[in-house]
Amino acid sequence: MSCYFLEATAFAKLFVLEPGTDALIKLMEAVEDNRKLISASTPLEVYAAVRRRQRSGEISPEDATAALDILRMEAARMVQEPLNPAVLEAARQLLDRTSLRWPDALQLGAALVAREMFNGTEIIFVSASAQLLEAAKAEGFHALDPAKEAA
Repeated sequence: MSCYFLEATAFAKLFVLEPGTDALIKLMEAVEDNRKLISASTPLEVYAAVRRRQRSGEISPEDATAALDILRMEAARMVQEPLNPAVLEAARQLLDRTSLRWPDALQLGAALVAREMFNGTEIIFVSASAQLLEAAKAEGFHALDPAKEAA
């Protein structure tokens, strides 16, 4: 059985309607909570993105409030990889050998540490970032962009 590591750009699709939202919701409905993984920083990244969209007028204050309420509930149900020294070191090493931005390196670093923790279990890295998906593939992950691939 596979686990799914949702990077922030993918996790956000669960709270704000955008390409890939429907496919990701279907996938997440079919996966047990203990098989859904995120970095501990992901809820804060998504929170910031929702507030940014609200301030720019892309979403209404009411929709932002509803999205943030759902975000809190969903994040609590996911397995969260803490931002511990192992994750920070994995991110640092990624920065040394890739051109990832530090938040992306932190996300992929968390997935790398989670993969070690779930030794023997396939971890599918889910993201809407083409650069991050390529970096994840280079690290040996199966990668999924919910906007481009049928879940």
